[in-house]
Amino acid sequence: MNNGAHTIKTVVSRETLDRLEAFAALVKKWNPVINLVAKGSLSDIWHRHVEDSAQIILMAELGDYWIDIGSGGGFPGIVVAIILKETAPATKVVLIESDVRKATFLRQAAATLDLSCEIHNARIESLDLPRGATISARALAPLPKLLELAENLVEEGGVCLLMKGQSYLDELADARKAWSFECEVIKSQTNAAAAVLKIRNIQRAAQ
Repeated sequence: MNNGAHTIKTVVSRETLDRLEAFAALVKKWNPVINLVAKGSLSDIWHRHVEDSAQIILMAELGDYWIDIGSGGGFPGIVVAIILKETAPATKVVLIESDVRKATFLRQAAATLDLSCEIHNARIESLDLPRGATISARALAPLPKLLELAENLVEEGGVCLLMKGQSYLDELADARKAWSFECEVIKSQTNAAAAVLKIRNIQRAAQ
């Protein structure tokens, strides 16, 4: 295994590592039917997707709820749920996915891996949920749209962990035209061009 796998091995139990490996196998099995991740990334699924998702755990605020929006193939939502099952079992992980087939996959994965996460097959805007201490999203929407969604989901004092590719600086500049927020840019451990935007105190900018 690569160094990313070794990193996870040092911080989680064998049981959690087994669940992460089982989840990676499920994604590979379902991907030809549902297209959960880019086909070209399957050969390096551990580093590109599992380790990439796991890196945000230590950046989070752990409260009653962790809400993952646009959960897609379960990155980072299912990876978070697997790790928190061991390290913070009192935190409920909530996954939101509007695509019926992907939501079906998420439910199947949660059942297979014995996870207690809550899965909603719905548009984010249509849900009325308790606010979360952490809101996460990966490859979902431009930053201004993510802030609009997260504003109504994150609790006071909570944090948004938004995983972004190489255009994150442009997205930040665009978002600041309409929004006021605190942001710490944390370089990705798995992609030198990418970053996790750790955002707090989202407010609409004064016009």
